[in-house]
Amino acid sequence: MKATEQDGSYPRPILARGEWTSLDGTWDFAHDDAGEGLAGRWYQAASGAFDRTIEVPYPPESPASGINDTGFHPVVWYRRTVADATLSREGGRRALVHFGAVDFRADVWIDGQHVGRHVGGQTPFTVDVTDVLAEGSGHVLVVRAQDDPFSMEAPRGKQDWRDKTHGIWYERTTGIWQTVWAESVPAEHVTEVFWRSDVTGCAVHGEVVLNRLPSDKTVVEVTVSFGDEVLAEQSTVIRETTTRLDLKIPALINGQDRARLLWSPEHPNLIDIDVVIRDRATGTVLDQVASYTGLRTVSVGGGAFKLNDAPIYTRSVLNQGYRPATHNASTGTAQLRGEVELLLAMGFNSVRNHQKAEDPRFLFWADKLGLMVWGETAAAYSFSSTAVELLTAEWLELVRRDRSHPSVVVWVPFNESWGVQDIAHDVAQQNFSKGLAAITRALDPTRPVISNDGWEHVDSDILGIHDYTTNGPGLLKNWGTAEAADALVRSELGVQGRKPVVDPAVLAKWGAGLAPLMLTEFGGISLSANEEDWGYASVTSPSEYEFIVGELFDALRAAPTVVGFCYTQFMDTGQETNGLLYSDGTPKLPVETIRQIVTGTKDSGSLEAGATNGWQD
Repeated sequence: MKATEQDGSYPRPILARGEWTSLDGTWDFAHDDAGEGLAGRWYQAASGAFDRTIEVPYPPESPASGINDTGFHPVVWYRRTVADATLSREGGRRALVHFGAVDFRADVWIDGQHVGRHVGGQTPFTVDVTDVLAEGSGHVLVVRAQDDPFSMEAPRGKQDWRDKTHGIWYERTTGIWQTVWAESVPAEHVTEVFWRSDVTGCAVHGEVVLNRLPSDKTVVEVTVSFGDEVLAEQSTVIRETTTRLDLKIPALINGQDRARLLWSPEHPNLIDIDVVIRDRATGTVLDQVASYTGLRTVSVGGGAFKLNDAPIYTRSVLNQGYRPATHNASTGTAQLRGEVELLLAMGFNSVRNHQKAEDPRFLFWADKLGLMVWGETAAAYSFSSTAVELLTAEWLELVRRDRSHPSVVVWVPFNESWGVQDIAHDVAQQNFSKGLAAITRALDPTRPVISNDGWEHVDSDILGIHDYTTNGPGLLKNWGTAEAADALVRSELGVQGRKPVVDPAVLAKWGAGLAPLMLTEFGGISLSANEEDWGYASVTSPSEYEFIVGELFDALRAAPTVVGFCYTQFMDTGQETNGLLYSDGTPKLPVETIRQIVTGTKDSGSLEAGATNGWQD
């Protein structure tokens, strides 16, 4: 199996095995508002507390879950029976249960035995249930999720704290919201892989992590290929649980030919990486996984954002990743692929997944189809030692999860000073933002980092500014000349009433052309006659909407120092009706018209079959 040829349904596309079992579907469910579940031992099979059923992985606040209860419920429980064959232990194999994401604190039991605990509402985790499986034809899997709806210290993103949603905030997401799945794996098996392309050095650097240290006769064999062409092979004796690899790619030496291998939106070339763990004494294969990555470079300099050392103008859109029926969850790979296809058809070459970490299968389709992604996280709303610890731990897990995806081109750990509201004058908050940017670069030195997108930058490689001026002439007045742009960047209040840059070092980078300027949020035009709907400006007719949106895009293209943009937003979400699509996925203007507005050309491009139909289903 080649990882680049998978159908996108495997929940962890960067480390794939052929055999796995989805545990999504109907589970028993219970709210635990009184906090009685632990004392009442609801984790035991005989518990009668589970009086409802829920469709996993949809959060209980969503209609698709079958619960559709948006009230305040800080603790929820799930239960289902898993067939014995799904958790096979034959031949010394290990039975694993994987969770894509559970918001926010999760405890897991199997057959009444506690097997795992995880903190972090957006990050995956795995529990090895092998040693506690009871004898029998089925096993009872129980999950308890705790998510305080009033906590301002836990990363929560766009989850509202009120009983009724308002402004730019949406219904909460509690409990399981990404796929749950099971695998039976060898006793010694791969748990993580990481790949970093080094085009200049003609190499791919990697890490292969095992669950435990095997014997000194074990080797890892790695084969890198592009289609049927083998680019590199390496066999290394495993001496630690983490084996570091430097795979030389001779095909990259020819600078005139290397472009055929590089990943870009126009040519989203992917390379397959096959990993085999083998006993070199007997030749026995102990484990085998399929992975992939893309060869490309991302950098800034000369006032430009660069992909493969060439300036690229970033046409991005803000994507809340929030769907009416499933909320933060999705219906699966077909929907995720459809969203990527539609974004590309609309003329965007980039997307900023906003205030959440999207399902890895979305990143697979972005890798495969050629859509650049800005990696972001849900924000906390307060600053404290607990908030620092929670956000840092979750963010670093997300960077580790996603850093092998070539489509991810920028990291954005903070947005508009959420969680660091006093960063303009609070040294501790400045240090938090600087520190998280620095540790992000330590984990991944290959991508730019924005320390605080929108304003109040303290250590950013890109000067991301938010400007919700709602008419073209006003936007052009702000950014239409280098002098005007420089004055705004250096001003005390900027265009949104917040100081654009806090640390003079960022201004020095800007002045030297080392931190390019992008308008990373603009637009926000609502097409609605409903007074309760929200937007930065509202119009009621499609023709007026087309004019004002087109005028905003034209103004930015005419601004000489702006090298990219991010329009707010992709789709109407709740009462926030400033999307280019209605909440049901219907475009507000013909897709060809939107594409012309976004790209500034009359070329409507070609639409993939189904790109504008059925992606919400």
